[in-house]
Amino acid sequence: LMGILTCPAATSPSCALKMPIKAPRNENFGKLSAGYLFPVIGKKKTEFMAANPGAKLISLGIGDTTCPLPEPIATAMANYAKGLGTLEGYEGYDPKSESVLQEKIAKVLYNDMVKPNEVFISDGSKCDLGRLQILFGQKATVAVQDPAYPVYVDSSVIFGRSGACDATTKQYAGITYMPCTPDNGFFPDYTAAKDSDIIVFCNPNNPTGACATRAQMEGLVKFAKEHGKVILFDSAYAAYITDPDCPKSIYEIEGAREVAMESSSFSKLAGFTGVRLGWVTCPAELTFADGTPVKQDLGRIMSTLFNGASSVAQAGGLAVLDNMEPVKDIVKYYGENAKLIRECLEECKIAYYGGKNAPYTFAHFPGKDSWDMFDEILNKCQVVTTPGVGFGPAGQGFVRISAFGQRENVIEACARIKKHFKG
Repeated sequence: LMGILTCPAATSPSCALKMPIKAPRNENFGKLSAGYLFPVIGKKKTEFMAANPGAKLISLGIGDTTCPLPEPIATAMANYAKGLGTLEGYEGYDPKSESVLQEKIAKVLYNDMVKPNEVFISDGSKCDLGRLQILFGQKATVAVQDPAYPVYVDSSVIFGRSGACDATTKQYAGITYMPCTPDNGFFPDYTAAKDSDIIVFCNPNNPTGACATRAQMEGLVKFAKEHGKVILFDSAYAAYITDPDCPKSIYEIEGAREVAMESSSFSKLAGFTGVRLGWVTCPAELTFADGTPVKQDLGRIMSTLFNGASSVAQAGGLAVLDNMEPVKDIVKYYGENAKLIRECLEECKIAYYGGKNAPYTFAHFPGKDSWDMFDEILNKCQVVTTPGVGFGPAGQGFVRISAFGQRENVIEACARIKKHFKG
């Protein structure tokens, strides 16, 4: 009959008439310029292995830890998990460990610079950096280091804090980019953020490996106080700082409690990249423009949109803070890997930055495209790195090399890089 939709396989469920849902899409997803960086790298690795099935690929790309957890930490989680199978050991919502963990983080990691009730336990820094966007009004504007961890920019775009991405500059309208380059020692001119409400700052920096000095941090806090900015401070790699002139927390700087929140994690401190445990610190002194304590609204977010970190992970976190010596030994191990990578690049006469107070070394190939260098090192050395431009326009010409590998793999990767670049 005329006007009747027919289907050759009328009995198939897939042939039912489908109508698009009427709920509109968040239009900001349409602004995102490309896929998230690390899945793109994963796809390239998969394609390489499919074409070269016998290759022994070494990954020094994604910042994923590789050392086993120290025995007391793994045992603490195992014992807790086993206890969940007993009437006496079972816990559901609101495990007793959370308040104890808040107290220990405040004491062990902050030396009581923050109060336990200012520490919000979470499932990791990356998740927090997305959730924190909810705190601020739709019109709040953001400034980021360039290059920067992609979450800072992508989450800002998703929450509507940007315009379209410029095809030439690869920058989003409405977001302020603070270039970090060899010319400024990878510490940005934060005065570029004079018209921004939020400054996202990672230290030690991912991907450049740069680490700010006390004087530089004091300048940043002073600027924020004088101009009414809030700093979202990402200290996920603070454990790798060895220079006494480089603060491990922004709260070491006078006045920071009035202008800064700090996001951090057990991922790189203690190898919890899969376990998932982190925290946000929000001082009581930090308030919005209308005088509302930021801590009040953060508490509402964490209780309304989040059900708390896994109790098993929290048991592991407590064990970490009770066994800091073996934890520090692993951090030192990765630091020694970074030293091997630096020495390799020096032998190859490849300029590099970072790698001293951070697990990342930023290798510079002037005049070269970052993705081209990624491909060259992948194909010629069978080593996976991360293209610097994937972190922002100012990363063009760089690749990031991670120290999160087993020693024998780092040594072998360095040997391959030397063979290729030294000839």
